[in-house]
Amino acid sequence: MNKTKLVAGMAVVAAFTMACSYLPSPAALLRQALNRSAARSGPVAAATKAAVSESAQVPEPTRASGAATDAVAVSVNVPALGPTPTAVPDTVREKFDSEEQVLINLYERVNPAVVSIRATTGSADNPTGGGLGSGFVIDMAGYIVTNNHVVAGADALQVVFADGTMADAKVIGTDAFSDLALIKVNRPADSLAALELADSDQVKVGQRVIAIGNPFGLEGTMTLGIVSALGRSLPTESRFANRHIIQTDAAINPGNSGGPLLDSRGKVIGVNTAIRTNNDAGVNGQPSNSGIGFVVPSNTVRRVIAQLRENGRVQYPYLGATMSSIDLKTVGDKLGLKIDHGIYIVEVVSGGPAEKAGLRGGDLENTVAVDGQRVPKGGDVILEFNGKPVASSDQLLDMIVDGTQPGDSVDVKIWRAGKEQTLTVKIGERPKQ
Repeated sequence: MNKTKLVAGMAVVAAFTMACSYLPSPAALLRQALNRSAARSGPVAAATKAAVSESAQVPEPTRASGAATDAVAVSVNVPALGPTPTAVPDTVREKFDSEEQVLINLYERVNPAVVSIRATTGSADNPTGGGLGSGFVIDMAGYIVTNNHVVAGADALQVVFADGTMADAKVIGTDAFSDLALIKVNRPADSLAALELADSDQVKVGQRVIAIGNPFGLEGTMTLGIVSALGRSLPTESRFANRHIIQTDAAINPGNSGGPLLDSRGKVIGVNTAIRTNNDAGVNGQPSNSGIGFVVPSNTVRRVIAQLRENGRVQYPYLGATMSSIDLKTVGDKLGLKIDHGIYIVEVVSGGPAEKAGLRGGDLENTVAVDGQRVPKGGDVILEFNGKPVASSDQLLDMIVDGTQPGDSVDVKIWRAGKEQTLTVKIGERPKQ
């Protein structure tokens, strides 16, 4: 995974300015063209030279006060290009103006709640490193949502608000699985603005979205895009994926991590977390946007932040089984199963909740080829979980993560040896790795 990395952006501004300083002026470009024309022989060159007189001036771009200027007096015969394009009708212009006002209003309402987060390692007298990310205020008590990778390993956090004021922050809790973190500042409620979480289950592909954050340290940057896809997964440092990820083409770059992705009403539909890019050079060696950004959805944020605020950590329910969504209609006979639906258990974790409840995985010494993979025979098939039919392994994972807590007892209906059975599983807690 190409995670959004943290980088201060001041050097970026210098590099941009330097690149601009090498652009030739319009006057210089014109002189070069005339010199090349004069160097030619024949009627074309003569005609070109004859077309120039001192009756008009083409000025240089405006420079800072006191800077030298340069101009060349020319008059060039330009062929007619046809009629002037018709102006945009007022009715259409009104629509454009209305859309602009929506964005202007949204920015003015939302930006005061978006913050820059400066993470440093080492001591104040001897800092050894640091990084930069984004975040947003979630309530008037001073709680701020950001990414775990923005604050991980930091010895000190400083939050910079849109008005330039600063405050030290402390970490309330972090969650590596979702890459979310909750931090807090002590500021009066009347000096804060907070954002509202949307229902990310209602997000649609094609929906317009807005990202606000601090890419490359450029604070308060707003970019526009759409929801490009839903249901993506991001790998984590463990074997458990970060699921239900929103994909967007809104520009997200290093420094945007932890900032909000918003709907057109200014509600948060997710937390900008990562980008996928082949542009490893990017800016100052940092990856930069290639139109593929990944966002942790707001419903995940809501669930995780509630636990971080209460406990400082997140407990994930855990079954302890490796499952497959292979099509039993086509491969059930190969596996010796006389059933055409359900979720096949490939393997159970030794000592895990599934094994303790009596669920069985396949025999790793007795496998068959299925879609180019070796699948062990003899595993149970899960038909229902907690009284509800199961159609896919993704659906079962949602039932576990969203519908249970560690310690819950759940009935699991399975297919084994040609008949249905029901076992009771006590849900465990997901291990860190």
